[in-house]
Amino acid sequence: MSEIVELLPPERVVLEILETVTFDEALFKRCRELRRAGFRLALDDVSQVSRRLLEFLPCVDIVKIDFLECPRERIEELLGVVKQHRKVSIAEKVETPGDHDAAMRAGFELFQGYYFAKPQVLTSRRAAPSRGALLRLLVLLSGDPEIVELEAELKLSPTLVIQLLRLLNSSAFGLARTISSLREAIMIVGMRQITRWAQLLLFADGHVRGLRSDPLAQLCGTRARFMELAAGRMRPGDERFADTAFITGVFSLIHVLSARAIEDIVPRLPIHLDIRQALLDRHGALGLLLNAAEAAESGELAAIRAACDSLPNFTPNDLTMTGLAAAAWYDNQVRQPHAQRAHRGSN
Repeated sequence: MSEIVELLPPERVVLEILETVTFDEALFKRCRELRRAGFRLALDDVSQVSRRLLEFLPCVDIVKIDFLECPRERIEELLGVVKQHRKVSIAEKVETPGDHDAAMRAGFELFQGYYFAKPQVLTSRRAAPSRGALLRLLVLLSGDPEIVELEAELKLSPTLVIQLLRLLNSSAFGLARTISSLREAIMIVGMRQITRWAQLLLFADGHVRGLRSDPLAQLCGTRARFMELAAGRMRPGDERFADTAFITGVFSLIHVLSARAIEDIVPRLPIHLDIRQALLDRHGALGLLLNAAEAAESGELAAIRAACDSLPNFTPNDLTMTGLAAAAWYDNQVRQPHAQRAHRGSN
């Protein structure tokens, strides 16, 4: 109902409505207004065919069906009603490969749940040769190296150089000229940006294309950027703190790469004590920012409010907008460049 909703970009946002809200004429009217403005609406937590569902279906575009709550024998009937009204169906709370297979067989169009973001789907990952080079590069970068030292390290890993140079073609840089040397590329990109992308490439098997397609890389990049933006709000002008917040976001998911407990991985990493305490104990300002990032990712209002209670000068709206800004940044840096190059080529 808030006017602030209208500030969001309709093409990037789906507005979600719980089935437990009061379905009255005011809500129907507001939904019609928002849809005319270009927004898509989703009805959440649906588990049965009900009169309220049938009344509200004309007001939404997407129906999210609780796959754990809805009895399996009722799913066919429920999906039939959704398809009859030409709405998109989402199976939510898909938590295992078995759930996913069953939802696929039932005819769901989209899927959501821990199966796509928890280690089960990632346990087949193996350390790629490029990951060792990335770790060596990150150790070097942590010591504020000279350009000649960084150039020498990058020359030991030609494939890594290729991936980093490809980032020069992204909308983040938009270069209008070619690069004639590795040293020139380093100077243009800058140590800070190379450090940032080397961190994210850890989650994409060292390949830029993985940044565009791997959900773990997307989660990592968005979380890291969220923490960087929130750190800037917490301590304006403290660039070092913002950089530390970014890498804390990156390392908060490092344990997923090896499908091991974070308590087993973090103590072995050559990272600052503040980062280690944030990851293991949620201690200090970095720990608070990590809690806020996870709360924003969950979309749960109670978790968002709890995170705000621990952060000075943050409101639930601040966290939500920061999350949107972080997602937009990742999309602009990683996904959009490909489309922009295709667009330029068609002109």
